[in-house]
Amino acid sequence: MPAACNITAPRVSSRLARMSLLAQDIARLKYVSGAREEALRRLGIETVEDLLCHIPRRYLDFSHAHTIEAAPLGSICTIVATVDRVREKRPRPRMVVTEVSLVDSTGVMQVAFFKQPWISRDLAVGDRLAVMGTVEFAYGFKQMSSPHFEKLDRGAATGSILPVHPVGEGISQAWMRRIVSGALETVASVPDPLPARLRVRRGLMSFARSLRAIHFPSTMGERDFARRRLAYDETLLLQLALRLRNDANLIDVAPVAHVVGPHVEAMRAALPFALTDEQAHAVDDILGDLACGERVMNRLLLGDVGTGKTAVALVALAAVADTGTQACVMAPTGVLAQQYAVKCIPLLAEAGIRAALLTGSTPASERAGIVEDVASGAIDVLFGTHAVLSDDVTFRRLSFVVIDEQHRFGVGQRNALRAKGPGADLLVMSATPIPRTLALSVYGDLETSIIRHRPVEGAGISTRVLDEANHDIVYGAIRDAVAAGQRAYVICPLVSEQDDPDELEDVVGTEDDEQGRARALPELHAVETEVERIARIFPEATVAALHGRLSAAEKDRVIDGFRTGSIDILVSTTVVEVGVDVPDATVMLIENGERFGLATLHQLRGRVGRGSLPGTCFVISRGAGGSKRTVATDRLEALEKTDDGFALAEMDLRLRHEGEILGLRQHGGVTLRFVDLDADADLIEAAHMDAVELLRYAPTLNATATLPLRHRVIERYGDIFKEVSGG
Repeated sequence: MPAACNITAPRVSSRLARMSLLAQDIARLKYVSGAREEALRRLGIETVEDLLCHIPRRYLDFSHAHTIEAAPLGSICTIVATVDRVREKRPRPRMVVTEVSLVDSTGVMQVAFFKQPWISRDLAVGDRLAVMGTVEFAYGFKQMSSPHFEKLDRGAATGSILPVHPVGEGISQAWMRRIVSGALETVASVPDPLPARLRVRRGLMSFARSLRAIHFPSTMGERDFARRRLAYDETLLLQLALRLRNDANLIDVAPVAHVVGPHVEAMRAALPFALTDEQAHAVDDILGDLACGERVMNRLLLGDVGTGKTAVALVALAAVADTGTQACVMAPTGVLAQQYAVKCIPLLAEAGIRAALLTGSTPASERAGIVEDVASGAIDVLFGTHAVLSDDVTFRRLSFVVIDEQHRFGVGQRNALRAKGPGADLLVMSATPIPRTLALSVYGDLETSIIRHRPVEGAGISTRVLDEANHDIVYGAIRDAVAAGQRAYVICPLVSEQDDPDELEDVVGTEDDEQGRARALPELHAVETEVERIARIFPEATVAALHGRLSAAEKDRVIDGFRTGSIDILVSTTVVEVGVDVPDATVMLIENGERFGLATLHQLRGRVGRGSLPGTCFVISRGAGGSKRTVATDRLEALEKTDDGFALAEMDLRLRHEGEILGLRQHGGVTLRFVDLDADADLIEAAHMDAVELLRYAPTLNATATLPLRHRVIERYGDIFKEVSGG
């Protein structure tokens, strides 16, 4: 046995030493110095791994290049030809069109570049050019408009695939390819971090080969195979990091084995309705985890608007009273925390469970009493906002933490609350439907329970998407609602006209037309201006503003007024997206609807039609009803057709990057560079199962076969991974 150990240790150390090549500074690479080093650093490239993850944004496939004569019309083609003429036109002020005539042995093609005057200075007659774009025919010639292009070196081979990397000032495509090629030679001996058996079982390309093939593929199929391997690694490493981070926080912590007793049964009886099958299944999942004394619960409860997540949480909260411990429910806003208190505290009291609310607007004298009761154990359940994280808020025995709208909190805040109760079980909830692939990728450390169907459908919501010229239709609906004693929302993307629209949390970027010209933006509505305009349009109504810059006390006052009916029309930002429950609100107007993602639009419209009266959500959008298809029109058309939040989330995932939907800021800026969350569902599922299996085999990845993986986890996701002892 000792002999075997003497053989194994140096081998593993040598492998880890070779893996560290990826972390080397780029200054140690061939061809990197001076201006080129500075240019790489401006691109955010600091290490060899940064460079190798700086993958091509496209590829020029010369293996399928066409001649000008053979290039089919209406198809995207790659053509290699010689520059015959370059000229610049200015058809109108500030519009520059660069026309380039290309020739090969079969014919002539005209290429037009819009608003790119530098091209006329960069190209010269006789240059050899590869262009990729859609081939059209006009005025007797084949043409391309604003194609991707690459100036080729003399004698460059065209029987292969040429990568086109993102570059900047100070480094050309040719130099980037040369530097990447040199880096690949440097890391050719880097061992594969995946255990060989796992790689074979999943049919994955080797690590070193995938790095080369993603940059210099011999075929596009090989490129796809390489991306798949790197996507698998990315998902697996992230899930391992998340799970190891949780485990690191639970070292030497004894889980609480919660008791399911009379308070739980009393809570079930206190609910005004019987649990649905889905709700009952979620309750069983959670109570089973709570009762387990072997491991701490980490569970995500996903449910669309109105699916009854609160009822599920209430039954689970009752278990702390049966156990003689305490629970804390943290919400991201005072509005949502107060809504919980209004709904939940009376039901908890009916089940014999003591509860209180603590927010930033709680009066000092009342706060002191609550803090004292929490410390003594006189309060079983504390609802609150970030205020519960204050140092003076201490629990006698915190054993259960519930965090609502998890994606609005950072990892640090989640851990800070759990630190108040070592060994506390965790339930995070979200009313933002999340596709399973995204849930597994971002919440890979959590078990998941899902409620898809509403127990009570209610009166329902209809959604209408209208052009800006149709405000009169919406104003008529608002006027009728107010006259009938109902309430209405008007939602704006900005608080003030002076705000920068690029700083909106859930903003959809502007689109460019086929010539690369940004379309004119519509005027963005701001709450501070809109509230005055709405008051003029509806002089018979009481109008108020709500946004994140108001104090907690001001927000509470406005929400209370809207709920009780002293305020008829609420002009607000997306601060009402969750937690505002006003049954008499029946009409919502969302201005600049094209500026919001599907998830936000779906959450917003869920604020109306919550009572016995049906609700109508009007979305005003630039270009609504027009013939031109854009991502925004596709998104809003889907919103009109379905109220299934999970179906909308899947579509949002296809239309937008995953980080825009959920926000990966909570994971220290982690982004998924290789994973396609829509196309890689099977890969993500496989990585999830493999992460669980690997940690079952080696809980800290310290086994000989998994040490390279552990090294990669720490190296790649150090910002979210706290190294466990013994590492």
